[in-house]
Amino acid sequence: MGRNLNRIIAELPPDRQAQIDARYRAMKDHVESLRELRQIAGKAQADIASALNIKQPSVSKIEKQADMYLSTLRSYVEAIGGELDLVVRLPKRPALRLRHLGDAFESAPEARSAAKRASAATAKRAVKSK
Repeated sequence: MGRNLNRIIAELPPDRQAQIDARYRAMKDHVESLRELRQIAGKAQADIASALNIKQPSVSKIEKQADMYLSTLRSYVEAIGGELDLVVRLPKRPALRLRHLGDAFESAPEARSAAKRASAATAKRAVKSK
C-alpha cells in the first residue's frame, strides 16, 4: 500500500513541516482567476449577472478574458462583495493607492506639482518644436 502526502509530511522534522505549511498558506492566498475569486466569495455566475444587470454568459466571458477595462474589473469585484484597490509602486517612492484613476494625485501634493512641472515642460518642448 502506498503512502499519502499527509503521512510523508508527518514523518518530516517539525521545522520542515512548518516550512511546508507556511509555503502552503502563502500559495493558498493567491488567486489564479476571477472564477476562483467568485467561488471563494461563494457566488454563482447568475448572482454576478444579476448584480451587474447582464446575462450569465456575459459573466462567463468576463471570467475568461485576459485583458479588460479596470472599470469592468472593479464592477465584477464589487458584485462579489469585494473592493478593488489599485496600487502603483514606483522606484524610490512610496506606493500610491488609486481608488479612481482621476484622483491619483489628490493625496500626494509633491506628486501633483511634479506632474504639473512635467506637463509644463512637455508644453514648452511642443512650442519650441513648431
